[in-house]
Amino acid sequence: MKAIDKSIVIALLNRILEEELAGVVRYTHYSFMVFGHSRIPIVSWLRSQAAESLAHAHEAGEMITFLGGSPNLSTAPLKALKRYGINDILRESLKTERGALDLYRELLAIVRDGYVALEEYARRMITAEELHAGEVEKMLRKPG
Repeated sequence: MKAIDKSIVIALLNRILEEELAGVVRYTHYSFMVFGHSRIPIVSWLRSQAAESLAHAHEAGEMITFLGGSPNLSTAPLKALKRYGINDILRESLKTERGALDLYRELLAIVRDGYVALEEYARRMITAEELHAGEVEKMLRKPG
């Protein structure tokens, strides 16, 4: 088992926590900005993504305290979109999901062969984020 610097892992987990908390705000905000015939299912999907981000934030916070750290009380930076068309929202969502995926991959690289619980957590989050990104990519495809 390799030695792992807990302070580095805690700092990365805090970045993950901040991104996931920003996701809660971002997806909730996007859900307010959807208009048109497809509003109801898209709003429902966006709000489910906000709930998923909150669940991921809870897990990151628990991992931070598991390691003896203190969860940050902030979010990653949030920015308004210039346009709130459904495709604009989905493209921005895909961009931020890929960023979160990179953070979880970085975590896995750091904790691999060091903390089994953290390694499994990172793998589970990578799987969830890859599947989510794949869904968003499918939503952005033109039918046919």
